[in-house]
Amino acid sequence: MGADVPAASARVLRSGWFKPDLVARLDRDYGALAVPDDERRESFLATHADAEVLVVSGRTGAPGDMMRALPRLRAVINHGVGVERTDLAHAAAAGIQVANTPDVLTDCVADAAVAMLLDVMRGISAADRFVRRGAWASGESYPLTRKVTGARVGILGLGRIGRAIARRLEGFDVALSYHNRSARDDVPYRYADSVVELAREADLLVVAATGGAGTSRLVDRSVLDALGPHGFLVNIARASVVDEELMVAMLADGRLGGAALDVFEREPQVPEGLLALDNVVLLPHLGSGTVETREAIARSVLANLEAFLSTGAVLTPVRS
Repeated sequence: MGADVPAASARVLRSGWFKPDLVARLDRDYGALAVPDDERRESFLATHADAEVLVVSGRTGAPGDMMRALPRLRAVINHGVGVERTDLAHAAAAGIQVANTPDVLTDCVADAAVAMLLDVMRGISAADRFVRRGAWASGESYPLTRKVTGARVGILGLGRIGRAIARRLEGFDVALSYHNRSARDDVPYRYADSVVELAREADLLVVAATGGAGTSRLVDRSVLDALGPHGFLVNIARASVVDEELMVAMLADGRLGGAALDVFEREPQVPEGLLALDNVVLLPHLGSGTVETREAIARSVLANLEAFLSTGAVLTPVRS
């Protein structure tokens, strides 16, 4: 074992919420200690400044101040794909490896995106509420909804998840287009040169882009205006990609046709203005929330941790 390879007894810390069975494995097999999320955090990190590995939830991440408080830190292992709450620049400068869990959640997130798309365009959740409150039985007519088959769908971000969404939507004979940092040569879909162009030519815009500073408020006023009062927005990615405050205002006054949202800026708090709108579908960040996927994510976390402790290298590094 080389000098740079950590010993199996290296101090492991965990930060954020994880399923109890993963917590049990981390604590039992690796002696992991939980980082407090209150005023005790600073003193805890000072006491455990010898930690070499930090396992974090996607919602917690590893901010720069936390990593700076752990001068011997050599690996951050992220539970999930999104790493926008981890200071990747600091990690790279400090020689800290960052791992996430790609691929294992692609299918379930794509499935959820398609379900959200169908729901918001056909009004499924709203129709369910309509029936439950007795409106149908009392003789009211439910409003007409929008057809999915043949619709124009734009996908913002054609990575693993975006491509999986596109493949599923091919079965609905939709006209697919996408916008990425650059055009791909391995897909048959039309490339839009800008997000505004993508939204202007779509009945529905699916946000599947990664989070972080590079995509913050990418769906801004110009994009939402281009989507317009007959357009729909599905966000299965990160709340930071969309100007949430503006989106809420436009949904409320009819400048945007509808939205299906799995992510919010201040989770678990949801903007009050969305709660009473029947043209909005609200989900509690459950894109990857299936038994199978969460088990796969946990296995990936443990595999990255074991690989780092054994070889000094994580299995699925994030490139900053």
